[in-house]
Order: sequence, then C-alpha cells, then structure tokens
Amino acid sequence: MLEHGGRLRRAAQGSTIALSDWLDLSTGINPDAYPVPAIDPACWQRLPEDDDGLETAAAAYYGSARLLALPGSQAAIQALPRLFAPGELACLSPLYEEHPHAWACAGHRVRRLPTLAAALAAGCPNVLFCNPNNPTGNLQPRNVLLAAAAQLHQRGGWLVVDEAFADAEPQESVAALAGSELAPNLIVLRSLGKFFGLAGARVGFIFGAAEKLTSLRELLGPWALSHPSRRVASQALADHAWQAQARARLRDSSQRLAELLAPLGPVDRTALFCTLHTPRADALAEHFARRAILTRHFAAHGLVRFGLPGGATGWQRLSVAVAEAERR
Repeated sequence: MLEHGGRLRRAAQGSTIALSDWLDLSTGINPDAYPVPAIDPACWQRLPEDDDGLETAAAAYYGSARLLALPGSQAAIQALPRLFAPGELACLSPLYEEHPHAWACAGHRVRRLPTLAAALAAGCPNVLFCNPNNPTGNLQPRNVLLAAAAQLHQRGGWLVVDEAFADAEPQESVAALAGSELAPNLIVLRSLGKFFGLAGARVGFIFGAAEKLTSLRELLGPWALSHPSRRVASQALADHAWQAQARARLRDSSQRLAELLAPLGPVDRTALFCTLHTPRADALAEHFARRAILTRHFAAHGLVRFGLPGGATGWQRLSVAVAEAERR
C-alpha cells in the first residue's frame, strides 16, 4: 500500500501528542465541508438504485451525461488500467502516486516525464496527469489539454486527466468534452472528496467513451455506490449557492495561506492547498509535526504540501509555527 495524507492516528501514535491536539493539513480537503443533510432511514434499508437522480445532478453540474458514478475516483484509478492492453504510459511527474502504481500493477510500462510536451514527444500511446497537479498545483490550460488529446488521437492513444482538485476553477475543466466527438479519446476523473469536503462519502465520477464506461461498470459490479452517499452527493451537486460561496471562500483562504508560507520559500497554490518548494523539506515537515501540525511531505521532490486550516485556531497555530520556522 502506498503512503497518503490523512494518517492522523499514525502520526499521533508515533508522538507524545494526543490525537485530538493535532491539526491535519495533509489532505487538501475543504475544511468547510458541504453541510450533510439528515439521512432518510430508508437509505440504510434499501439497495441503491441508479435512477434516483444522482446521474442527472452530476450531468448538470459537470456538463456531460457521459459518466459513471464510482465509490470514489480511486475505484477508477485502480480499475482503468485493466481496460487497456499492456503498453506504455507517460505520466507527468510528480503526481498522485496511485496512478503509476495501478498502471504498473496492470502490466504497463510507466514513464515519468516532467512536462506534457515531453510526454507527447516520447511517443507513448497513452498519457496521464493530474490537473491541477497534485502535489505541485500546476494547471494545464483547457486548450492545451484538448490539443494534446487530438495529437494522441491521431496515433490511436488516450489522454487520462485526474481533475480531483478542479472544482474551484471549473472553467478549465475538460470533463464535459470527455468521450465527445471533439475528444473521443479523453478520459476524466472527478471526485466529491476535495472541494465538497466529502471524502468519507467515497463518491467520484469518470467521464469518457461509452465503451470504457461500460467495461468499467462490469468490473465494479452492481451497487458500487452506497445509497446514503448517492443521496448526499445528489444534493451537494445541485446546491449552486453553496458552490459559489465555497469557491469565493477557498480563493481567499488559498491566497492567505500562500502569503503565510511565502517566507519559507517558493509557493505554488491551488484553491485547496499550497505547496512549498524548499531544500529544507525534510526539516520543515518535522518542524511542523513536532507542533502537531500534519503536512504532506514529498521527500523525493523537496516539497511540503499544506491544506487549508479550518477556523481561527488552526490559522493561529500555523502562523506561530511558520514564524518559528522562519527564525530557525
């Protein structure tokens, strides 16, 4: 199993600091999550049905009905490589490590390349990356993605884009075009875990060509997504007022976080996390951990990723810890 953020219990067990005293900034999940409504008791007693309105709400939110609901986008990450004959895949690195891991386990040769231009020039039939990228925050413009998909289509290849952090900037998303005549070889993954703050509900979607969605549906089997999760997701996707307020709030919080971290080194930011580039990454990750602030440390790349603090107390704790790190 690969290492991920959110392992708060393990961090607490390895220290003398109680679990309740930790501030978890390791996941990039919206700390002001969508307010989950009361769950109808019938949701716990009846099997989920796929005509309950979730797909309709998702199609309206994402702009495409060429979709399949998933128990988190992780389900697609693990199963998608099995829908392709073993071959060569180019990944823009660094990226969410579950992607190359899943493709390699399915028998594909994975090449890690630094840019999209390098990935296209390498001649690999299939290219995959996160947009915005996790962990660097880099964002490829929409027109660049569509041009890349067209180039790959000419040689019979596919472009897979993980848009787990794209909800805050929907104008750059290409989910609506995945599997369309304009981009028939484009596959896009989305998740309700980050922007909506509903990671525990395990709800995601994949967009793309009907042939891939049908094959993936067969792999996942019936009732892949729980009834309560479907109910909560339907409401969250249809709540446009909450979405608009969340985008504005996240933009302000992200800017505040980037300015707070700036004294420690160059910072890249998305609406949901900021990533610090520094040769002191190891020391800084340890510095914050000693103060019960869990960050996401990418040792091989000299990166420390910070999610947004939730509430005034969290911001104050982080501010104090940053000031102490600056003086070291």
